Amino acid sequence: MSKTIRLTMAQALTRFLSKQMTEIDGKKVPIFGGIWSIFGHGNVAGIGEALYQVRDELPTFRAHNEQAMAHAAIAYAKANFRRRFMAATSSIGPGALNMVTAAALAHVNRLPVLFLPGDVFANRIPDPVLQQAEDFSDGTATVNDCFRPVSRYFDRITRPEQIIPALNRAMQVLTDPADCGPVTLSLCQDVQAEAYDYPESFFAERVWHQRRPRPDRHELAAAVAALKGAKKPLVIAGGGVLYSQASDELAKFAQGAGVPVCETQGGKSSLPDDHALNMAAVGVTGTSAANRLAEEADVVLAIGTRLQDFTTGSWALFKNSGKTIIGLNVQPFDAGKHRALPLVADAAEGLAELAAALKGWKAPASWTDNAATGKTVWQAEAAKVTASTNAAYPSDAQVIGAVQRAMGTGVTLLHAAGGLPGELHKLWQAGAPGSYHAEYGFSTMGYEIAGGLGTKMAKPGEEVVVMIGDGSYLMLNSEIATSVMLGLKLTIVLLDNRGYGCINRLQMATGGANFNNLLKDSRHEILPDIDFAAHAASMGAIAEKVPSIAGLENALEKSKKNNRTTVLVIDTDPLVSTDAGGHWWDVAVPEVSTRAQVNAARKAYDEKRQMQTIGD
Repeated sequence: MSKTIRLTMAQALTRFLSKQMTEIDGKKVPIFGGIWSIFGHGNVAGIGEALYQVRDELPTFRAHNEQAMAHAAIAYAKANFRRRFMAATSSIGPGALNMVTAAALAHVNRLPVLFLPGDVFANRIPDPVLQQAEDFSDGTATVNDCFRPVSRYFDRITRPEQIIPALNRAMQVLTDPADCGPVTLSLCQDVQAEAYDYPESFFAERVWHQRRPRPDRHELAAAVAALKGAKKPLVIAGGGVLYSQASDELAKFAQGAGVPVCETQGGKSSLPDDHALNMAAVGVTGTSAANRLAEEADVVLAIGTRLQDFTTGSWALFKNSGKTIIGLNVQPFDAGKHRALPLVADAAEGLAELAAALKGWKAPASWTDNAATGKTVWQAEAAKVTASTNAAYPSDAQVIGAVQRAMGTGVTLLHAAGGLPGELHKLWQAGAPGSYHAEYGFSTMGYEIAGGLGTKMAKPGEEVVVMIGDGSYLMLNSEIATSVMLGLKLTIVLLDNRGYGCINRLQMATGGANFNNLLKDSRHEILPDIDFAAHAASMGAIAEKVPSIAGLENALEKSKKNNRTTVLVIDTDPLVSTDAGGHWWDVAVPEVSTRAQVNAARKAYDEKRQMQTIGD
């Protein structure tokens, strides 16, 4: 009979988490960087007390918003290239539901995070408990069922011994490169406090290593044959390149074969911006250098990318009718998209074997030279739009130029929704792998500041710069206070265009009237005049509203010496975006309207749809 130890379910859970390890650069470290928590009646007496017992081995961090704390946990995992991650626990009801958006974000971006929401009583005796939403036709349903479609693995713990198989399964999912994503263990609050005689072996230390599957020989042979026959090959680097830490292998492959590389939002910084073969951003928010090549490419090696619509220009970007797509991806679901030749493998392993098999083969010099010429042309265009200005309301691109000049490429730049992702994808000059941190898989407004906090926790010695619009800031700014409390300095550049400028521009482009996006076009009695600097300062940040691009650059230089989070606010023009580069995006326009502008936009829309390659 094996030895046992009597613990509550919550105590067993926290002890187990504290014993899970990984190895990074030859050093063994805890795989969980900590657990974010906002306590309520559904978790304070159970998991809250258990976390107190392991507070030195498994740090607990307090936040101000459940969605924000989950965003911080997810950003931590992304900044660690999925090698380490965090957990997040809340009470039942609104606290749990606040985390569902973050769960979807992690699901879309294939990022590991462990959600531990409290749940109703398993014994159902005190039903309905505080915050319980009753289903009139299903006594087993709770609000935590909302996590099911946005979790890679979901389990509801209704007996204390169920945590044993559930946690083992959770760890398998969190560390699996193909199935990686959010795990939800819904913890009935009475069961959290119930005791069980757990085997001591359950708490033995375990070290998890990154699995690196190698390609199937038949798939490899097909990919090699396709590339050897290519006259105009192109690589699309997605987030999987970074998660695999495959940047060195990508650089060797590109250099050895003379194949130009372009990057998705998730894959940007796979190669440094100044690499000769890096054409930078591809797709709807792409550079002219990358998109021109994508239109002509006869073989596209898509590495670690979901091939979402922003990457493919809604499947109108790749115009070569005889093209072949090779899907190098650890997840078969992604590898075979759009009739691609699948090459199911870890990105680093797959690139290494491709390079070995292609040794001596190079793309035609005319194609490589053509790519270099296009890059030079793009760099000149980008320099124009990011140049300094005296305009009272500068463009987003001009603000990006100021941040780049002041902070250089040695920082980690973080952003999410709105107009900034499009401009930054094109224009930001990224340095080291992972130094460009975009949440554009789910395009979640409010991710930015919390995400910056999680990134800073993963990279405490690096400068983390968050760029955010006023719309996202107003949605979720609470973790400025958390960053100050934890002594984790962020540099936040807040672009105030007085509304949702990006969607306003899209509304105009699709023939719509200016309506309900900019504050001035929304129903109002008084137009808000928000003092963002004063607001940020009230949460403990060093804050300043700067009058100009030159003022922003000066303030950024000074901010480097600040010892706590700094927020710099600048007014910007909501109507200006960068015309250079880019590509059409499929946004449906009404077929019938009483407005001539909408009818004209629909006619243009129907013409553009003819470019789409149906079935590819």
